[in-house]
Amino acid sequence: MPLYQAILLGIIQGLTEFLPISSTAHLTIIPRLLHWQDPGLGFDIALHVGTLAAILIFFFQDWVQVISHGLGFAYRGTRPDENSRKLLWFLIVGTIPAALAGAKLNKYAEGPWRNFVVIGIAMVVIGIVMWIADRFGQEKSHLDSMTWPDALTIGVLQAAALVPGVSRSGITISAARFRDFNREAAARFSFLLSAPVIAGAAAKDALDLQKNGGLPPEMRLPYLTGIVVSAIVGILVIAFFLRFLRHNSLSWFVWYRVIFGIIIIALAVFFRVGG
Repeated sequence: MPLYQAILLGIIQGLTEFLPISSTAHLTIIPRLLHWQDPGLGFDIALHVGTLAAILIFFFQDWVQVISHGLGFAYRGTRPDENSRKLLWFLIVGTIPAALAGAKLNKYAEGPWRNFVVIGIAMVVIGIVMWIADRFGQEKSHLDSMTWPDALTIGVLQAAALVPGVSRSGITISAARFRDFNREAAARFSFLLSAPVIAGAAAKDALDLQKNGGLPPEMRLPYLTGIVVSAIVGILVIAFFLRFLRHNSLSWFVWYRVIFGIIIIALAVFFRVGG
């Protein structure tokens, strides 16, 4: 893999993993349109590791706060609404549906579902869902008011992100907005909830890679580059997105999803691309 490809894919991963526009869609479509060779499982792991690092670094104090309170220890963190002793367990419960769905359906997500028609339809449909959730969701709940039904609802809908084009952050933020969480709280819970899912996906891929002989020597530099670039871009995007949501709606991302989705469907239907 040329180094410039590793850099560009790392940027795409860092941007699209945390914005509600689907990293899978962009990492599937852009390389195909550019006629790039599939970088392979090793590079997929690198991108996952990079975005996981972004979450752990950016939310380090939040993780200390959530875990401390979840285990019964007092810790004065920077976010009062994360002091609930249940929040850690809400994150654990919210992860279970995605883990179960991944074990059963990953072969479809990595195979027949990864085509332009499915991705385009998912982009448009979830864009509309995001608009409805953001338009009619209330601005009254912070994370300290979360309940078991809230966590289960968000967790169950997170499993839908297995379908390419859905966007894990898009569907979980929408679910939280339907449960009346304000935009910033919805995004924070979405990002915290993503850590175990991304870690699990990276661990599974790493085991598969090891069974197939490990990382080829020629991929070591692109691998490291993908990790570093996706982590740095991811941290910047998280900071931007959380600040953006304090004063803005999700409408920009809704329009982007719908327009991009229509373009993808048109490429598949009229130009027979990505079938």
